Amino acid sequence: MTRVEDMTRIGDSTLDVYPLNLGGNTFGWTSDAETSFTVLDDFVSAGGNFVDTSDSYMASIPGNTGGESETILGQWFSKSGRRDDVVLATKVSRHPEFLGLAPDNIARAAEASLRRLQTDRIDLYYAHYDDPDVPLVETLGAFDALVKAGKVRYLGISNYSPERIAEWIATAEANGFAKPVALQPHYSLVAREPFEAQLRPLAEEHSLGVMPYWALASGFLTGKYRTQEDVDAAARSKIVDRYFSTEGLAVVDVLADIAEAHEVAIATVAIAWTRQQPTIVAPIVSARVPDQLGALLASVDVRLSAEELERLDVVSADVAAAG
Repeated sequence: MTRVEDMTRIGDSTLDVYPLNLGGNTFGWTSDAETSFTVLDDFVSAGGNFVDTSDSYMASIPGNTGGESETILGQWFSKSGRRDDVVLATKVSRHPEFLGLAPDNIARAAEASLRRLQTDRIDLYYAHYDDPDVPLVETLGAFDALVKAGKVRYLGISNYSPERIAEWIATAEANGFAKPVALQPHYSLVAREPFEAQLRPLAEEHSLGVMPYWALASGFLTGKYRTQEDVDAAARSKIVDRYFSTEGLAVVDVLADIAEAHEVAIATVAIAWTRQQPTIVAPIVSARVPDQLGALLASVDVRLSAEELERLDVVSADVAAAG
């Protein structure tokens, strides 16, 4: 069961969530259906109640068409009967059949997601990427219609510039549309900007709960990539390579030192640091196999000291300076 003291609220919503957001990006990619079901079973059994996916996961993988992650989640909901135990987040704008944020596209994409997910509502629906070709007032009107119809409970924003986030909120306020409650940016110890300088102030001003993705830098902050050979062998080698540097490895070294003191995994400390940052509600974490869940879940019980946070702040600042 989820402990009440572990729960945290997303912005101005009524959504109370476990402070880890299980990412569904591995479902239908590096995790087959049965493995995904076990990961979901174990996450919920441990107290987790917050799952993130997208209609586009994982369309980029050869042989896939998009929606594989949602389909697996829908199968798990049907098999487990746990839909009401989960706060479900998904996204729109990148599915090959539903590209962009034109009103009709949003409506059709939402219906397709609901079918795949085998549910009657999406708890948190993100605009995955901006669509500058569609006036925001039209996009927001379509999202608002989904909220009014009860098909979507709350809205979120992902991968938007600070200027467009501000414009979104102003447009929603001017037209009486449902306002966003969540922000999903790229943020980790080795990728602190532009979130800290440009996006966090907006989150604070507009009460947006933040769910950062790549909080473990695609696995780099687990400590498993110590040589270039390690990186080259990774499924996400192109992504991991952007973090692999002398400065990045120095961050991992400090994480390892703190992890040893707490008798936990390196990943546990990296997630704990993220969780203790202002405006963060629940970092998005992915587990390819059930055995990877333990280190992630342990971060909920780790509280880093002011001195440990300072050490990580200082060493991670060198990554930005070098970049």
